Amino acid sequence: MADRLKGKRAFVTAAAAGIGRASAIAFAREGASVFATDIDESGLASLASEGVAEVARLDMRDGSAVAAMAKRVGTVDVLLNAAGFVHHGTVLDCSDDDWDFSFDLNVKSMHRTLRAFLPGMLAAGKGSIINIASAAGVFKAAPNRYVYGATKAAVAGLTRAVAADFIARGIRCNCICPGTIETPSMLGRAAALGAGGRDMFVSRQPMGRLGTPEEIASLAVYLASDESAFTTGVAHIIDGGWTL
Repeated sequence: MADRLKGKRAFVTAAAAGIGRASAIAFAREGASVFATDIDESGLASLASEGVAEVARLDMRDGSAVAAMAKRVGTVDVLLNAAGFVHHGTVLDCSDDDWDFSFDLNVKSMHRTLRAFLPGMLAAGKGSIINIASAAGVFKAAPNRYVYGATKAAVAGLTRAVAADFIARGIRCNCICPGTIETPSMLGRAAALGAGGRDMFVSRQPMGRLGTPEEIASLAVYLASDESAFTTGVAHIIDGGWTL
């Protein structure tokens, strides 16, 4: 199937790598006009060759910058919030600064884009919002993911709240809850564990492998498309059976 997003405008955060990048590319391949952002300008630069229409540097922790970007971009049909950070440790390893940073990037960044882009969607009477959450924190606790799990549970709650508030005004809001996905960020955490770090992550997966960003992007395309027109307020789990 092609052109599933033909005629739609999509705004994607954290698009320089991982799930955000794969989703921006998948949206473009399905016919959407994609505006991709990240703080990593070098990662964004190669998206033009993948069909992404526009790119720009954007710090999701800067509320004024997010608001200004929304004015620059205008009304969109699809908003994908992919910015996030994985803090490692228990409550004993989480300082107030760690807590504040994680919630600012993982949750408040979505609040910023919602405040900025939702009015345009409401004026148009339509829009699909997709937030990247996690299987960890939403469906199952993961060891040493104290504040990360708390932020992702908050994302699921935020998603349902937006869905409930605007269900009668053409707005859909869903979140995706991935398991362990082989992204540059994840590989960096594996490398920090030393030899065998990646194998440790794989050993936790019932399927015997990690997920791919492209698999998550496929679900994002569905949620962005009119195929999911009857779906809102749902936390969609895609974790290779980790939570079974």
